[in-house]
Amino acid sequence: MLKGVLIDWGGVLTVGLAEAIAEWIVAENLDEPHYRRVMRELIVHAYDNPGAGENTIHALERGEMSGPDFERDLAARLVTTDGLPLVAEGLLTRMFSRFHRIEPMYEMLREARAAGLRTCLLSNSWANEYPREGWEEFFDEVVISGEIGMRKPEPRIFEYALGRIGLAGEECVFVDDIEANIAAARRFGIVGVHHRDPELTISELETLFQVPLR
Repeated sequence: MLKGVLIDWGGVLTVGLAEAIAEWIVAENLDEPHYRRVMRELIVHAYDNPGAGENTIHALERGEMSGPDFERDLAARLVTTDGLPLVAEGLLTRMFSRFHRIEPMYEMLREARAAGLRTCLLSNSWANEYPREGWEEFFDEVVISGEIGMRKPEPRIFEYALGRIGLAGEECVFVDDIEANIAAARRFGIVGVHHRDPELTISELETLFQVPLR
C-alpha cells in the first residue's frame, strides 16, 4: 500500500527548468548556444556519467562548494552577447528568482496530507534560498542536499529520506523531472513518476494513491 510522496522542488513544484532558465538567459543577456554547451557538459557529467569523477555541480549540491565560489566559476565559463563580463555576485539568486511556484502542485500536497499520506521534499540545492514560508502545511519532512551533504542520485540520500519519513521504499512514490534520479529511487522499490506537466503528474498520483488530489 502506498503511503508517502517524495517530491523534488525545482522544475516540479515550480515552473519547468527550461522555462525558468530561458527567462534568466534573456535577462542576463547570455550567449544562449554557449550556455547550453557549458551546462550540457556539466549536467551530463553530474547526472548521466557517474564514472567520470566529480565536478563543481556535485560539490555545490552537497554543500561542499559555496554559492559564491560556484557563481565565480560559472560566470567565468559563460559569455554575454555584448561581450561584457557576467556579474558573478548574486548570479544564483537571479537565476532562481525565475522559478515561480506552481499552485496546483502545492494543492496536491495539501490534499495528499489531508488524505493521510506522508510528504517529503527531496531537493538538490544550488546554494539557493528556498521559499519556505508555509511549508509546514505541505511537508512532513524536508531533505535538502546541501544541508545534509548528500545529493540525488546517490543511494544514501534516498535511504536518508525514507528514514526521515518513516516508510519503506515500496510504500512511497517519488516525483522528479530528472530520469537519473528516478532510476536511482526505483532501486529502493520506490515508484517513480517522471514529471513533465502538473496536470499529468497529479492525474498519475491520483491513480497510484486512489484518492482525489485537487
